[in-house]
Amino acid sequence: MSAGSEKQTRTPRGERPLLGAVSGAVAGFAALAVAELVAAAVRPQAGPVVAVGGAAIDGAPTPVKEWAVRRFGTDDKLVLQLGILAVLALFALAVGMVAVRHRRAGAAAVLLFGAVGAVAATGRPDSTGAVDALPSVAGALAGAVLLYVLAGCLTTGDDGPGDSSATARSGVDRRRFVVLAATAAVASAGAGALGRWLTSARTRGAIASRDAVVLPAPASAAKPVPKGARLRVPGVSPFLTPVEDFYRVDTALVVPKVDAGTWRLRIHGKGVSRPVTLSFDDLLRRELIERHITLTCVSNEVGGPYAGNARWTGVRLAELLAECGVAPPSKGGPADQLVARSVDGMTLGSPVEELMDGRDALLAVGMNGEPLPFRHGFPVRMVVPGLYGYVSACKWIEDIELTTFDDDEPYWVQRHWARRAPIKTQSRIDTPKPFARPRSGTVMVAGVAWAQHRGIHRVELRIDDGPWRNADLAAEDTRDTWRQWSIPWQATRGSHTLTVRATDGTGELQTSQRTRTVPDGASGWHSVVVNVD
Repeated sequence: MSAGSEKQTRTPRGERPLLGAVSGAVAGFAALAVAELVAAAVRPQAGPVVAVGGAAIDGAPTPVKEWAVRRFGTDDKLVLQLGILAVLALFALAVGMVAVRHRRAGAAAVLLFGAVGAVAATGRPDSTGAVDALPSVAGALAGAVLLYVLAGCLTTGDDGPGDSSATARSGVDRRRFVVLAATAAVASAGAGALGRWLTSARTRGAIASRDAVVLPAPASAAKPVPKGARLRVPGVSPFLTPVEDFYRVDTALVVPKVDAGTWRLRIHGKGVSRPVTLSFDDLLRRELIERHITLTCVSNEVGGPYAGNARWTGVRLAELLAECGVAPPSKGGPADQLVARSVDGMTLGSPVEELMDGRDALLAVGMNGEPLPFRHGFPVRMVVPGLYGYVSACKWIEDIELTTFDDDEPYWVQRHWARRAPIKTQSRIDTPKPFARPRSGTVMVAGVAWAQHRGIHRVELRIDDGPWRNADLAAEDTRDTWRQWSIPWQATRGSHTLTVRATDGTGELQTSQRTRTVPDGASGWHSVVVNVD
């Protein structure tokens, strides 16, 4: 062969690393597609992205979780999943480039990454055992084999013999590589689509079960909202929060879709003389009550959005516990904590005394007149006025165990949140928004205030460092709901700071001391700065 013809077969500089990166990307795509297909057959929550994401949430320090909620809000789970996929993509590209020279090392790296997913899946609280490792293992094997084969088209390297052909001298069999990569990509897309279809098929029964639910008329309906409880001020939060706008904060990367027909709730533990297992129909046959209750997340910063008011329908939890023989500690009961367990393995601990003190603690089955949405806990969740959600609002609940605070530390307590978490008095300015530019003259300032199970007695507003002025309070519905408030302000040109504070129904003034959300909820006065034109 002449020097000129030999030069023509030589690989352009940088081509092999580039094709190596492509082989890594194709192998990574195949690994995820196969894993998704196997997860659809095993359990969707066992997929590597969901399992690793869940493990990341569990292992992340509390400040990191708080930062994610503040920075990304209810999109935090989407951001986490996209971040995991980005890391996987970078890993796949790097491993592909390594495999160009070291095929076995590249394949081994894929297998190692699959082992990480398998460990994460089997270590989740809701794991069903070793079978949850199958999606990650199958995906890793498929990805490792494919990468090994594709890399073989790019180099004779240290893993195979060479020959004297032009292909061997160039180190690239382009035609075979393109055919294999394209075939693998198409097959992977098909496997991924089949996996998604199977996953969707698994949830059709749950969706149908929710669609078939007809909530019985409550024996005790919510009282009509008082005239004057809804202010007609543009920009203020509505008295009842629409379901689609109600906040969602939890650790579930994939919203559980539970079939109401197969769902069961077990009540057992200390002081339970009559353990019981209930079906969804068992609950619907009981006396249902309907109440307006405002819920608040402990992750809500001062002035934050994680509060909402809804009309909840459900069964009185205290009556159900009493039927099982449970007595509160004040009456000699041995259990001071109720640990609720979700189908996704989450555990929340509630003080038994508060659950049985007469407040409307519910096993809720409905929200704003409809069956619970899946994202808010269908078929059944807990709703307890006056307690932050992380100690009371278990969604997708399937188990209730009566125990003690000394014997059991639920999920968030293990992560240094407080055992008991009564909701703090808070008030918020909804309008004008921060850095708004209203015109000088009369500006309506309005918002909401809440102190569930104590009620709101007064709301005051201060402009800059001026005197506190009483706001006009909307009529109170119940002490378990927030109250809207408003006050006209004669705005003058310039920059102004508006600050609000509330006094609860016991006469206690909202504290000015600013604290973060950990360990038992944020406190302080909400302020906004506006620039009046």
